[in-house]
Amino acid sequence: MARTQSKANASRGASGQPVAPLRHRSRAKTFHILLPYLAILPAVITFVGLLGYPVVLLFETSLQKFGYYEIINHVTTWIGFQNYFKVLFEGPAGLPDFVTVLFRTTVFMLVDVSLTIVLGMLVALLLERLNKWVRLILTSSMVVAWAMPALTGAVVFQWLFDSKLGVVNWAISSLGIFGDYLNHSWFDTGITTFAVTTLLIVWQAIPFVALSLYAGILSVPKELPEAARVDGANDRQIFRHVTLPALAPLLIMLIFLSVIWDFKVFTQIYAMAQGGPDGQTITLSVYSYIVGISEGNYGYAAAASAVMMLLLLVVLVPVIRRMTKSQEEL
Repeated sequence: MARTQSKANASRGASGQPVAPLRHRSRAKTFHILLPYLAILPAVITFVGLLGYPVVLLFETSLQKFGYYEIINHVTTWIGFQNYFKVLFEGPAGLPDFVTVLFRTTVFMLVDVSLTIVLGMLVALLLERLNKWVRLILTSSMVVAWAMPALTGAVVFQWLFDSKLGVVNWAISSLGIFGDYLNHSWFDTGITTFAVTTLLIVWQAIPFVALSLYAGILSVPKELPEAARVDGANDRQIFRHVTLPALAPLLIMLIFLSVIWDFKVFTQIYAMAQGGPDGQTITLSVYSYIVGISEGNYGYAAAASAVMMLLLLVVLVPVIRRMTKSQEEL
């Protein structure tokens, strides 16, 4: 009887309530630890299936001699890292070498990202100061610009900068400040072609950045700038020491996305001049397309795409680490 009573007392806590056996508590603790991972498991499986398989197939193709002959005859010819060697050190005839294309792509990406972030921030600050109806009109216009397909935007800009019928040449000539620009071709040199393409990409990217930053500005507690103003801070100081630090995580995320989008942009560049004139606007994405689709060397194109992806990862690792650090600080 005493032994039975002691077991009953052992199964109760200090408050007299029943206590679950140790084995059951251990299972419950394990379940609670695994529950978040089980919740995201479907998303992870979907992500791996949609992204992991194409990446594996890309690297597999890059190790093969994969052209029209192999496709028609269902032949698999493994050549190791020969495609990577050709990408880095040889390159196909008639196209710029890989280092030149990489440098050009990097500069193009940095210019686009910088202009997009700076102008997007200025537009977001402008939206904060406009009245309700003007803000609504400007926001609606930006959404329309952002929703326009990339190819449609490229066609519109080709018409705007057309040498004979373009509105831009007519407007510049009408001003009379820069002289006669009638019949001036904006697509005769690589620099001016890149300038028009940059204008198009930034024009289409600003709405997303501006509206995101505007939402971030609205989320900053109003007490913070008011307290800074009471302490004697001006608008520039409030932006630098209050608004900008609060927007830092969002800015890092927008830079992260902009780097990815602008590094691999293809449609606008190819639609403008197909990489011309004389290959002066060929970037990595256009380079991979010309080699893979036009010349039918899919193994070489896969190697070029793999190198581009690896370089992009190297560039983005510091940004990812900064994003993670910012989230931990929050």
